Amino acid sequence: MIENLPIYISITFALTTAMAFVFIMLSIKNSGSRKNIAIAMSLWLAVHALLTIKGVYNAETDLFPPKIMIFGIFPPIVTIIILFLSAQGRDFIDSLSIKTLTYLHLIRLPVEIVLFWLFLNKAVPELMTFEGRNFDIIAGITAPFIAYFGLTKKMLHRNVILIWNFVCLGLLTNIIFIALLSTPSPIQRFAFEQPNIAISNFPFSWLPTFVVPIVLFAHLASIRALLKQKTLI
Repeated sequence: MIENLPIYISITFALTTAMAFVFIMLSIKNSGSRKNIAIAMSLWLAVHALLTIKGVYNAETDLFPPKIMIFGIFPPIVTIIILFLSAQGRDFIDSLSIKTLTYLHLIRLPVEIVLFWLFLNKAVPELMTFEGRNFDIIAGITAPFIAYFGLTKKMLHRNVILIWNFVCLGLLTNIIFIALLSTPSPIQRFAFEQPNIAISNFPFSWLPTFVVPIVLFAHLASIRALLKQKTLI
């Protein structure tokens, strides 16, 4: 836990993580898949809560890759790759509600607010906030408009929605690299005076291990649907 951190910051982030969980569940139309995925995601969150509380991610910061990458980031990335490479996984992706996955990006608004609060409390560097080099808040602000006018009202051309997904995917990639290079490790390049220590502490370890992979998956699933000219509702 981060010392002297106001409790409302942790609560806000925990609720944001819960929002990501709910959006994913709402996007799944198959009730059987919904139950299994809910169980798997709940176990995943519980495991990383335990690892973080036990201080696993705070230990031996001179290791590369960092433990949080090995145990928390690589597995969901591998899972996403498997989903897109396997026929069963692609069928699952194609069954999702792209409109709901677009609304999911609303969670990026509270995430950015939490990052700013963490910066004020010296748990992340300024460059990880909207006052620095993180422009991911744009995705959170524009997501409901893209979802409503593009996928509900059908007032936006498909290419506009596709471009929005690619641009926002770029914004996500930008903050991922900034966060990685600001975290204490052998590859740290930024923010030595105020490094990114938040992700090694509960509940903020859920950001790289759950929230970011969910956001990444939502973009990739949407891009696949748009490129295939599938129904978008």
